Amino acid sequence: MLQMVTSEQKLAELVQACGFVPLLKNQIHGFSVEEHTPPNLWFVDGVDGPWEWKGPVIRATGCAYGKFFCGKAGFISNEWFPDFANYRRDGYDFDARYDDGLARHQDKIVYDVLANHPSLLSKEWRKMCGIKKRGEFDSIVSRLQMLGYVTTENFEYARDRFGNPYGWGIARYTTPEALWGEEFTRRVYQRTPAESRERIAGRLAELLPTVEREKISKFMG
Repeated sequence: MLQMVTSEQKLAELVQACGFVPLLKNQIHGFSVEEHTPPNLWFVDGVDGPWEWKGPVIRATGCAYGKFFCGKAGFISNEWFPDFANYRRDGYDFDARYDDGLARHQDKIVYDVLANHPSLLSKEWRKMCGIKKRGEFDSIVSRLQMLGYVTTENFEYARDRFGNPYGWGIARYTTPEALWGEEFTRRVYQRTPAESRERIAGRLAELLPTVEREKISKFMG
């Protein structure tokens, strides 16, 4: 299981060591940063904690961050993300998925806008897609993340007149291909989706030795 998260560095080390680190509580008890963070660091006014450390951890480790785990957010190290993307994509790049009728037209519009830019802030991405309803846009982005086509590059904050950041932070999104370039494209489809799935299942079984394989399988999606 996970170790206690008491600092930004500890969180970065956890992501690198484990490979798969959900941020929030999920169906596997004890397998989240939330459950391993002291209460004085979890959403306390004026105190930085895991929520504020997300961006720095992404930058320090080069990991992926997004809604990867049953629609809930978490981290996946760059060592493991190619297998994750290969399994979730079922071996398809996005154009091939769409051509085979496995992706919605609106999802393709949203994906293509992002794929034509190095990265985009969520609010500018939605505006460029012409989607007025934030909930509709967020649902599409969540699907694209769950399928391994989109990740979060960083979080950017508004600043007060003294230059201090405030607020929740605005996600800056990108594609794995744009984030990692040739390294990712070379590795993502080097195995069959079934082989990637078995590798991930084996890794999660190592991390969660007391959890039933059926529960791990459901968690993987």
